[in-house]
Amino acid sequence: MPSKTVRVQIVRDGSMCFVPVPFDPKPLFGRVRAPVRVTLNGYTYRSTIAAMGGTVWIPLLRSNREAAGLVGGETLDVEITLDTDKRKVSPPADLVTALKGAAPAWDRWRELSFTHQREFADAITQARRPETRARRIAQAVRMIRSRPAKKLAQRQGDKARRLTSA
Repeated sequence: MPSKTVRVQIVRDGSMCFVPVPFDPKPLFGRVRAPVRVTLNGYTYRSTIAAMGGTVWIPLLRSNREAAGLVGGETLDVEITLDTDKRKVSPPADLVTALKGAAPAWDRWRELSFTHQREFADAITQARRPETRARRIAQAVRMIRSRPAKKLAQRQGDKARRLTSA
């Protein structure tokens, strides 16, 4: 499995934190926006390399930063490894029940990217009060249900356009 260890300073700007990637990930991982496992300070998490405005970096969510015992600004060795495992979110049972009870929300949920599914699931599981959780579930169902369906032909056409434009 391709991997690289780099010594970097964790960047923190307000509440945002990220791990700079001081090398071109494409030769090592096959693409710039590669799914990776990041190990820092003995803690490992899954993410995707981001590239914006010439800067290549890996997001460091507050939950991951705190689990690694970091605040931002630390200089440390970070191991970045290509993540080839299937990414799957196990949504909370009460969200599944609500989605399945509000057709076509469950179908739209299954079309969401890993990241979007994780964000919805995390927002619900992080609610401290039952009424907050219920409100977040209702909001998630409304948002997901209102998404237009991705048709198989549309997805295949998108893939074909990407292939022919390359």
